[in-house]
Amino acid sequence: MEINQLVEILHRDKCSCVIANGNEITLYHRRGVADLLYLLHNEPEKLNGAMIADKVIGKGAAALMILGGISQAHADVISHPALKLLEQASIPVSYSTVVPNIINRRGTGICPVEELCTPCATAADCLPLIEQFLSEH
Repeated sequence: MEINQLVEILHRDKCSCVIANGNEITLYHRRGVADLLYLLHNEPEKLNGAMIADKVIGKGAAALMILGGISQAHADVISHPALKLLEQASIPVSYSTVVPNIINRRGTGICPVEELCTPCATAADCLPLIEQFLSEH
């Protein structure tokens, strides 16, 4: 399996995220980082060594991918902070568009998870902030 095949599936099946680990390919449809956080806590083996194609990768999603041990990622849209975090973790990443920050769903400002993770220096620093945010929303 190659990353460009996952990107094709991402677009064809209108998923939010496609994860391939070994011969297993799983499609996800929830918005935001909920699927990644669920996998990190409940099915970490799906992330460890996996390739991921995602529609949008912000800093929070990048942090969860790094903590999950992914091997490679592709984003249709990636924020500069997310790209920097993935590069610091030596994870190969391809993308279509880089933006300064991920914008919230209403288009009125920065995505709340992206904003929460802004001051974080590492993926591990982001995790408790993401967990708290999702538990409250």
